[in-house]
Amino acid sequence: MTLALSDDDTTFRHQLRHFFRTEIPADIRQRVAGFEEPSRDDLVTVQRILNRNGLAVPHWPTEWGGRDWTPMQLTIWRNELQLAGVPEPLAFNTNMVGPVIAQFGSQEQKERFLPATANLDIWWAQGFSEPDAGSDLASLKTRAVRDGDHYIVTGQKIWTTLAQHADWIFALVRTDPDAKKQKGISFLLIDLTSPGVIVRPIELIDGSCEVNEIFFDEVRVPATGLVGEENAGWDYAKFLLGLERTGVAKVGFSKLKLSQAKVHAAAVPVGAGVLLDDPLFAAKVAELENELLALEIVQAKVASDSGSGRPNPVSSLLKLRGSELQQASTELLMDAAGVESLPVDAGSTHPTPGSARAVPAYLNLRKSTIYSGSSEVQRSIIARSILGL
Repeated sequence: MTLALSDDDTTFRHQLRHFFRTEIPADIRQRVAGFEEPSRDDLVTVQRILNRNGLAVPHWPTEWGGRDWTPMQLTIWRNELQLAGVPEPLAFNTNMVGPVIAQFGSQEQKERFLPATANLDIWWAQGFSEPDAGSDLASLKTRAVRDGDHYIVTGQKIWTTLAQHADWIFALVRTDPDAKKQKGISFLLIDLTSPGVIVRPIELIDGSCEVNEIFFDEVRVPATGLVGEENAGWDYAKFLLGLERTGVAKVGFSKLKLSQAKVHAAAVPVGAGVLLDDPLFAAKVAELENELLALEIVQAKVASDSGSGRPNPVSSLLKLRGSELQQASTELLMDAAGVESLPVDAGSTHPTPGSARAVPAYLNLRKSTIYSGSSEVQRSIIARSILGL
């Protein structure tokens, strides 16, 4: 196993680093680096720039825009995106529904949806969780009843991130209520402009409305929206969830937040020195730097061992520790901001606007240990698949 970058990979990293810092609008990158949520237009603008240059969906099949990169190159690409403050390509499009359609969809679905999905001409939402079906997703109750060449969909989805912007939703629906619960689920593509669809925002602890609940009231969905075989949706969902955890460690994100915290702490006076020199704060910085280095090494190991194409259970460790370090990095930045982080609504009148957004960012990142499989779920996978318990 070789964890050091080869000369070719080092050159590759420098090329990406230059591109991200020169071709992506600086104002968008500055907003992202300052914890400001990029707008819908920002995300569309960036993804279309990336797509034009073959950098939006490098992990897809080459016939649909992929680049046939090595796992290490994909890891470098993702880390450099995050370090540069570039909004990542919309995960619902690029890491979830796109690969599912490419792998299991009909040729008609591939031609209709994949180019538009890569270019963000279609914005997708994920319709998996329900009020009574979260970690136990197979308990979902949203039903789809076949009626000629349509399905009639009735039910509710919740925690649908950014669905207020979405055009379509890929949803797990129950098509056979009498089958064992995993066996009676299908994967359906639904136009959110269809009659009977209601999208309702949910306000979060940080004041944003990032997530939504969606209601389906006898929505007629063409049967051509069925991906793969009826009642085989659970297999497609497992495929998707494996992809969703790709890059979820967000090492680049946490390193960026750590560097911002250090810059801010170097300007905060404490006694005769600055906060960065305070022994307790410096110890927190050192601990987080070491933890990120360890996580980066594990990430490199997973990438270097990914040639077989088989799922690596160590990805659960990446998800578990990566999400904890995302929280730790935003907490450190909030600590560095101190009282400057309190006037969260000050906007541009705040002397350091990034500090004013430190608390909302910290609160928002409480979700990182829940989505894509909670920490408890990841520990169970680690215990079973790695430790053999």
